[in-house]
Order: sequence, then structure tokens, then C-alpha cells
Amino acid sequence: MAGQARKAESFWARFVGLMGRRRLEEGEGLLIAPCSSVHTFFMRFPIDVIFMDREGKVVKVAPALAPFRLALGGRGGRDALEVAAGTAARSNTAVGDRLAVEGDCEGGKE
Repeated sequence: MAGQARKAESFWARFVGLMGRRRLEEGEGLLIAPCSSVHTFFMRFPIDVIFMDREGKVVKVAPALAPFRLALGGRGGRDALEVAAGTAARSNTAVGDRLAVEGDCEGGKE
């Protein structure tokens, strides 16, 4: 999934997110915690957004979210993992899967 993910916990880090970046490399990600909705305002590229509950269970996947869009995490959405567009499909990530976060912020699908 995201071999290297940065974690955004402060208000400013969550607000800025991926804005200003030209792209998100395969294997990179941004874990936003807590986060029940995301925006792609002022972004230059689409992303997949994977919303998870407190236990890391996927509650919603927003694939290829284009720039200047919003996505709501839905019921139980507490954290959001932003990854390169197409990553969720390539890794077969679906609602009900559980994602693991290891170390400071490295993760994988269980």
C-alpha cells in the first residue's frame, strides 16, 4: 500500500496535506489523523483516499479523487490515508479490510 507514509496530526499539517506537491510517488502516502473528510483544493493530481475507523478498518474508499473535490469518510471514518491514484485498486483495498500502521507511520494491509 504505502511503504512510506507521513503522518499529519497538527491542524496545519492536516490543512496543508499534499497541496503544493507536483505528484505523489507510488508507495508514498499521507495519513491524516483524525480526519473524517478531505479536500483536494489546489492540488495538481488525483489521489485515492482510504478512510478508516479507530481500529484501522476501511470504511470507505474514494478512488481517483480529482483536484478541487471533497470526499466524506462516512459513518465511522476517523482517519484518512491519501495515496497515489490507482493504489487502492492495485492493492485490492476494499471496505472491511484492516490496514496496519507500523513504527512511526509505515503500514500495510493485513
